[in-house]
Amino acid sequence: MKISFLGAARTVTGSMHLLEVNGARILLDCGLYQGRRAEANERNRHLPRPALDADCLILSHAHIDHSGNIPGLCRQGFSGPIYATRATQDLCAVMLADSAHIQEQDAAYLNKKLQRRGEPLVEPIYTTLNAQQAMSQFVGVDYGVPFEPVPGVSARFLDAGHILGSAAIVLDVEEGGKSHRFCFTGDVGRPNTPIIRDPEPLEGVEWLVTESTYGNRLHDPIGDAEAQLADTVNETARRGGKVIIPAFSVGRTQELVYALARLRAENRIPEIPIFVDSPLSTNVTGVFRKHPECFDQEMNALLAKQDDPFGFSKLAYTRSVADSKQINFLADPCIIISASGMCETGRILHHLSNNIGDPKNTVLIVGFQAANTLGRRLVEKWPQVRIFGEEHRVRAQVRVINALSAHADRDELLRYIGATQETLRKVFVVHGEESQSLALADTLFNLGIPEVAVPALGETHTL
Repeated sequence: MKISFLGAARTVTGSMHLLEVNGARILLDCGLYQGRRAEANERNRHLPRPALDADCLILSHAHIDHSGNIPGLCRQGFSGPIYATRATQDLCAVMLADSAHIQEQDAAYLNKKLQRRGEPLVEPIYTTLNAQQAMSQFVGVDYGVPFEPVPGVSARFLDAGHILGSAAIVLDVEEGGKSHRFCFTGDVGRPNTPIIRDPEPLEGVEWLVTESTYGNRLHDPIGDAEAQLADTVNETARRGGKVIIPAFSVGRTQELVYALARLRAENRIPEIPIFVDSPLSTNVTGVFRKHPECFDQEMNALLAKQDDPFGFSKLAYTRSVADSKQINFLADPCIIISASGMCETGRILHHLSNNIGDPKNTVLIVGFQAANTLGRRLVEKWPQVRIFGEEHRVRAQVRVINALSAHADRDELLRYIGATQETLRKVFVVHGEESQSLALADTLFNLGIPEVAVPALGETHTL
């Protein structure tokens, strides 16, 4: 058995790993790489040959850095089955179509410039048709139900508690007359996160590939998040400003709506308008409504009392460009939740360009911001940022709420991995900035795990 690390090695994005067992190849995730544009374009257009030769793909969850290049994979010849939880399958139907639309728009915009210069035109990384083809290859599987992706391997999805449908992938392998258990965590969520269930514990794992997004950091307690959110809204409203929140369409947007509903019901924030300005977020919220099997006890109790936990007075979901533009003309305080979460594409860029120069406003960061993204520059308090090719002075307040993170922090990861420590033979640490991955690896080794590795991109290890 061999494992090759084709993405998310010593970096956070572009999750992609290849497991070879009994002569078969299992691809784990196929995400878009997000970062410097030239590098991202090159890596996303030219997928590694071994990935294209995979017999099947098993997907941990729907976030674009894990699923976003599946249409590109299929475009380049992959025709095998794509296994995912049913919620992940439904989310991907929405998200991959949206991603394809963005690829087509980006290519069209660039081609206008290239045509004027008489230079060769470019094609999108993939198209809407490629996304549709990819979805036809999906196979939905329930949590905990074994399936056989290739001969000699029994696979199961365990709830990872990260977003709706997220899963750790557990593989029971028969090879050379021996039985072994391999696990890829995908992204691990936090215990007691609203809406979705907690991560399921691991058992009997020998080889583990784990994420390390916050491998050497601690979050504020989840219970602090609502108080920090209320403080931010109240302070900004008193200044007469707007709260601009870049948020991932899956998970984070729904958590924010849920938290704001609670704060509103408890009279802890004023009744100011709240806009979810993202067609994708609106569609994703519809998918949430279809999958109550993923909800925790608190959410199910709420559902028993009201029909729609994602709808309340003064909350509006905007779809059209015209409605989105109208928000910019509002002079009174309001809350705007918009994608993308790292401020790289989408309507959030328009809201930032229109509001970032006003000291009355607040830009509220509620999720991880990868290196070289606009979101990271805001977190790092750059005095000036470029949006749509123009420089903008950052006069708005910039706040960060770490408690809302969908990723387990260091101690939560250690408890998660610790549940199966007695059987572990080797741990591979991926999906983290190099400093975070190395720090978590050192901690795990010092706790007594026999072997811990932080693989570089392209490395192959024999298990």
